[in-house]
Order: sequence, then C-alpha cells, then structure tokens
Amino acid sequence: MMATALVQLGLVAAWLAVVGGVAEGLRRTAHLDTEITRKIVHIGAGHVILLAWWLRTPTWMGLAAAVVFSGVALLSYRLPILPGVNGVGRNSLGTFFYAVSIGVLTAVFWPPELPQYAALGILVMTWGDGLAALVGQNFGRHPYTIFGNQKSWEGSLTMALASFLVVLLVLGLTAGFTGAIWATAGAVAIAATLLETLSFYGLDNLTVPLGSAALAYGLINGFG
Repeated sequence: MMATALVQLGLVAAWLAVVGGVAEGLRRTAHLDTEITRKIVHIGAGHVILLAWWLRTPTWMGLAAAVVFSGVALLSYRLPILPGVNGVGRNSLGTFFYAVSIGVLTAVFWPPELPQYAALGILVMTWGDGLAALVGQNFGRHPYTIFGNQKSWEGSLTMALASFLVVLLVLGLTAGFTGAIWATAGAVAIAATLLETLSFYGLDNLTVPLGSAALAYGLINGFG
C-alpha cells in the first residue's frame, strides 16, 4: 500500500516537475512573455487530475497536494519561488485558487468514485480559460468591457467552445454520447464562460471549476 502511494506521488510530482521545467526553460531560452509561460503551466498542470484519475490516487493524496501547492502559491506572490507562474506582487490569486479548486473537487467527488466530475471541472478551467486568454490577448479584435473587466468576443467564444468539448469528451467517454450529455455540455459551456467573464482577481480559477462540476453533476442526475 505504502509502495503504491509512493509510486503515485512520484509520478504526479514528476509530471508537475516536467511542466514547470518546460515552462521555465522556455521563459529563459525563448524569452517568452511571462503570461505565455503561465498558461503553459496552467494547461499542463491541470492534466494532473487525469493522471490522478488513471492512477486511482486516494483522496488524502489529492487533499495533501492541494494544501501544499496552495501554500507554495501564496508564498510565490511575495517570493520568487515560481517566477514563470506568478510575478511578485501580482494582483491576482489565480494560482492559489487553482490549487484550492483541485482540493475541493477531490474532496467532493473522489470518495463517491465520481472522478469524472472533478476532472471535468479542472479541465474546463485548464483548457477553457487557458486558451481563451491566449486567443484573446493575441487575436482579440472585438473587445468588450463588463464591470470594468476587459474581454474579447474571440476569447469568450474560445472559452465556450473549449468548455463544451471538454465536457462532451469527459462525460461522453464515461457515460456515452447521449442527448443528455450534449445538452449538459452546452449548458456548462455557457455557465463557465459567464463565470470566467464575471470573475476578478483570479477568482475564476475557483468559480469555473466548482461551478462547472456542480452544474454537470446536477444536470446529469436531473436528466437521469
């Protein structure tokens, strides 16, 4: 049992180390913008939830990892621990909320053996928000402002499309591509896009994963 847990921890840690190393290496050698390296880590690290699902890691391991990375994230806002992820003094707690969301989703969906909802929530944030930011910043030609928060239609549409595909694939591959799954994917995509648009100070890293997972779970059980 202990040997299995150590192997699981080792694989998860190795994956996160590779993601962080690639991002930091690109930041130093290719002189990429910090925001791009942040999104590389954002997207890459999110897939740890799939690794945990595949490895059937115990609940305590996910909670412990979330606590550790939450603490590291908070320290990194004041100390140059993760220069490729957070700028010192950055006016956002996104990385911290990201770690917290993984912990909450693990606590809620791992014990009843419903990891697909935890994975769905994290991956909607991973791909939806990550791609939306990159598309919006580089190709956004039609901006709009809501509550002082500037977005672009290109970025928001990317968020909706990526969220839809994530939900469709995760639930479709686990429960079949039924009409209920397609409808749930559409509803979650709209909700996730709205949550991402209305969030401030990185709070979308918490509201989008939790909201997406909760809505998907509620709808699937309602349809069922």
